[in-house]
Amino acid sequence: MSKQAEFAVILKMNPMFADLGSDELQRISNLCHTQHLSSGEVLFQKGDPGNALFGVRRGQIRIETGATDGSRLTLNFMGPGDLFGEVAVLDGQERTADATAGETTELFVLRREDFLSFLEREPKVAIKIIQLLCQRIRWQSERMEESVLQPLPIRLARRLCALAEDFGSEVHISQEQLGVFVGAARESVNRQLQSWRKDKILDLQRGRILLHDLTRLNTIARNE
Repeated sequence: MSKQAEFAVILKMNPMFADLGSDELQRISNLCHTQHLSSGEVLFQKGDPGNALFGVRRGQIRIETGATDGSRLTLNFMGPGDLFGEVAVLDGQERTADATAGETTELFVLRREDFLSFLEREPKVAIKIIQLLCQRIRWQSERMEESVLQPLPIRLARRLCALAEDFGSEVHISQEQLGVFVGAARESVNRQLQSWRKDKILDLQRGRILLHDLTRLNTIARNE
């Protein structure tokens, strides 16, 4: 499979592009180029212009921000097949966080100027993108409502299950970072994780969580 074909598959998996046809996706993917980063190399920093969309071909990108005590908080992990920067490629506004390679990484890159020129030539695709963005706004509103109304165990289980889908049963994340994800204090997250540890659902090690019983965790996530 060519690199462009791989990028088309990644685009297809993203909600913003999922409803586009194969020909449309292929034409977009033909605009991409690749970029290599070494471990620890910075892709972009908060405040940089949003001038590209990225897809992870291999490796890992950490989306980070600074904490009030001067430490770093990881807001998200991007692994193979993940796409990020979709909104920035359209509005060109400043990046809201830093992106750093967690290991040797290869990225697909779609420059904003190339993508906008494509949309000018393909107004039907532009209309589809607008519709998909509206769907995404609705989805985010639902997730915001969920974060307010759902109890911590459900929110935490859903986040761990989502991370497991991307990175398997060994999730490299701190309890403080999990707290940022689910909108809870580290102490509350730790109490819940310790409870699941006693139930043999998971095990805790420094900077990582080993998920032993994803079936039970999914049951909790579905509130069953």
